[in-house]
Amino acid sequence: MSDHHDASTGDEPISKSEKKRQLNELQDLGMELAELPKEKLRAMNLDPDLLEAILDYKRFTAHGAKKRQEQYIGKLMRDVDPEPIRQYLAVLRGESGEHTAWLHLVERWRERLLESDETLAAFLNDFPEGDAQQLRTLIRNARKEHQEQKPPKAFRQLFQTIKALIPEPGVPAARGDGED
Repeated sequence: MSDHHDASTGDEPISKSEKKRQLNELQDLGMELAELPKEKLRAMNLDPDLLEAILDYKRFTAHGAKKRQEQYIGKLMRDVDPEPIRQYLAVLRGESGEHTAWLHLVERWRERLLESDETLAAFLNDFPEGDAQQLRTLIRNARKEHQEQKPPKAFRQLFQTIKALIPEPGVPAARGDGED
């Protein structure tokens, strides 16, 4: 029997080198997570053990302890679907087309809200958790700033408010076991 398998069958065993490469990629992905601020990590809905391991890694100062923790994070990453994490990191780096499209959607809503008062009802219909009074005030102030050629403070606040109301794509729910 030969060691040569047909690549099209898909049942070819993975070489030891390829396994190591994959495990190193998972460990590197875990280290990318370790660079994120604690708030973003907590918002990611990571596996509790993985989250705790990453937070411990951030606390450690000794080189040996950090190295051991890197290995442990790599081990925990094997039980987690890495794709949502990769997508989320791409969003944070601004490399995601979904994220860009979402920002364009937020921008379009802001422009529509500034053009017409009737648009606010449609916006609140789509996003009922919005505060109508706050939005009206921001819209009115943004229009006034534009007319008086003042710095666009309310214009920016309106964008941030809309951005908070429209759910962002690509925020992962990366639990290994599917349980909450």
